[in-house]
Amino acid sequence: MEAKFQIFLILLAALAGTALLARRINVAPAILLLLAGIALAFVPGMPSLELPPELVLLVVLPPLIYSASVAMSWREFKHNLRPIVLLSVGCVIFTAFAVAAATHYLIGLPWDVGFLLGAIVAPPDVVAPLAIARKLGMPRRILVILEGEGLANDATALILYRFAVVAISTHLFSLPKAAGTFVVIVAGEVLFGAAVGWLSLRARHRARDPQIEITLSLITPYIAYWIPEHFGGSGVISTVACGLYMSWNGPLLISSATRLQGIFFWDLVIYLIEGLLFLLTGFQMRSLFEKSKAFPLDDILYATALVAVIVIVARFAWVFPATYLPRLSKRVRERDPSPPWQWVFAIAFTGVRGAVSLAAALALPFALPGGEDFPYRDLILFVAFGVIFITLVGLGWGCRRWSAGSASRGTAARNMPRSTNPKSRRGAKRLVLRLSHSTPSPTTANCPTRWSSCCGRGTRPAPTSCRIRSIPTSMMCRRPGRP
Repeated sequence: MEAKFQIFLILLAALAGTALLARRINVAPAILLLLAGIALAFVPGMPSLELPPELVLLVVLPPLIYSASVAMSWREFKHNLRPIVLLSVGCVIFTAFAVAAATHYLIGLPWDVGFLLGAIVAPPDVVAPLAIARKLGMPRRILVILEGEGLANDATALILYRFAVVAISTHLFSLPKAAGTFVVIVAGEVLFGAAVGWLSLRARHRARDPQIEITLSLITPYIAYWIPEHFGGSGVISTVACGLYMSWNGPLLISSATRLQGIFFWDLVIYLIEGLLFLLTGFQMRSLFEKSKAFPLDDILYATALVAVIVIVARFAWVFPATYLPRLSKRVRERDPSPPWQWVFAIAFTGVRGAVSLAAALALPFALPGGEDFPYRDLILFVAFGVIFITLVGLGWGCRRWSAGSASRGTAARNMPRSTNPKSRRGAKRLVLRLSHSTPSPTTANCPTRWSSCCGRGTRPAPTSCRIRSIPTSMMCRRPGRP
């Protein structure tokens, strides 16, 4: 017990030191944390740390998804629903099929095993892309799309993952049945997540104590995740729905004192979880290195490089058509003009894989129901870690060239009015109008009063009276008809 606690203190010290170094050299902390975990794994005398898959899927993933969902504006999520769905559902399925086809024809893996590998490496991480994108200062809409994708793509991947495991175990698979099951799972989890959010808000409102309310907020994501997961769902969609419901309705029932304390509490919890997760992911390199001696090194490197290239190319092949083809419709083009290609490239380039892919690979059973070994299990594990390393380190370093300084400057020059010099009265007026139309005020963006005459769709600045009424306090933010 004492040795485990010492290792925990070492990890905390490595987390703090790596974060300081990342700030000093202006690099995303996730990259250095993964490299630090690999370096610590090979330190003489350091015990081998196995990352239990249930630790990531059942303990770590729910609070990460829930926190990101609560922090996201429901209005922004709804406004960007089309690109989020195309990425979190369409791109994941497309990437899984691309990996399955490539590994089947070039390596000789069976179709079901290749599809399983594709489902594991298809979803970008919920943490790493945002950590890199925020560090680089990318435009707000890119962050919203990446965050929304990270919230929902794990659900698609985990459902495909379970279909593939069942197909390998039973040698039976029906595409219509799988599609119907997918729709039922999504609809059921959305309703269940909203119900959990409703119950949690009412319980916290009755408690009226910040400590108790924060404790209930910590329990909420696990209830929303574990119950659907236990009955064969993914749990991710339910947790996202619960978090978005809390984000939209929370200011009506949660006091400002509780929200203030909850922000500091959740910031610390998420910071520790994210940092330790990247360190522990790097620690898996040691056990994988010991197992790799039973396989030819050339086969492992070839399979890893092939899958990494397919994953990266498939994301580019999906993102650009999915962005510009819908805008061939005049209705879509008028409502949402085409973004600059730098933004689309940044979204395609930030396809970083993370610990969820590794946890899914580790969760594979060792044997089939008949007793024979699970086919290609170790190879899938090696390839999953290799794809995580290549995308996180390689794409993470490459993203530094596509920070907002280069992408947003070209966009600003392209979309800004002719005169926005604040020293000029006309230019200052145009600048204020442009900013008010493109970026609503924070109070308007999350206005919980739901008065369409004030908030609308965020396309026009709200009047002063609405901004005053949308202050998120229990006394000044009542719905019409409430005393």
